Amino acid sequence: MSAAFPYRLVATDLDGTLLRGDHTVSRRTRDALAAATAAGAAHIVVTGRAVPWTRPILDELGYTGLAVCGQGAQVYDAGAHRLLTSVTLDRQLAGVALAKIEAEVGPLHLAASRDGLDGEVLAGPGYEVVGGLPATPFTDASDLWTAPLNKLYIQHPALSSDELAEAATRTAGGFVTVTMAGEGIVELLPLGLSKATGLSLAARRLGVKAAETIAFGDMPNDLPMFAWSAHGVAMANAHRELRAAADEVTASNEEDGIAMVVERLLA
Repeated sequence: MSAAFPYRLVATDLDGTLLRGDHTVSRRTRDALAAATAAGAAHIVVTGRAVPWTRPILDELGYTGLAVCGQGAQVYDAGAHRLLTSVTLDRQLAGVALAKIEAEVGPLHLAASRDGLDGEVLAGPGYEVVGGLPATPFTDASDLWTAPLNKLYIQHPALSSDELAEAATRTAGGFVTVTMAGEGIVELLPLGLSKATGLSLAARRLGVKAAETIAFGDMPNDLPMFAWSAHGVAMANAHRELRAAADEVTASNEEDGIAMVVERLLA
């Protein structure tokens, strides 16, 4: 390990962190990560997006390493276009969780991410897919349960995402893990699953320990990754909960926040 860089693994979230608002990565950030890699560190993407929503971005970046997708459910080999591990949601427990949440807050708008390399996202009536990502509409809720799922997405007509996540955790937290990945993105995951789950699996494959990892993120779904890593860096645009838990706060995703920290550590 080169003394020029103190970590062996750089874990970055995608949306709101590595990616700018136009879904590109700046030249400065690419160069900084390349320099960290040249100094002996691995760079790993850790995203809430499932593989089908992640793959086009990784391909565009020329990224060929491991990626942790689907909030930790999937470890994906981007170079080989191969899914190495995948965890699915217990559909019976998910149904119980949904019923409990709806009993508390009223009817929800639903979407679901199907498992697999080409698993589509199904979106029900009223559900607004954030960022205009591709989704397949459904009208019959029973369609949700016909194939294995990585996660369910929930939205509420009146509650904010923070309020919905809090209510869902309170009422259904014993059946599923609830996480908030951005405004409009509240997810129900397999119980106990988080970005830290997938990151620890990927790190083990790379022969890297938590104590050798620096992580960058912007939303509450990054909290477990920060807790697992030696050093957690929140973007300036991050959710207040993540900023409060971070070891440091850098500039925003639009202002090369990742590059600023990596360059400092390389100096």
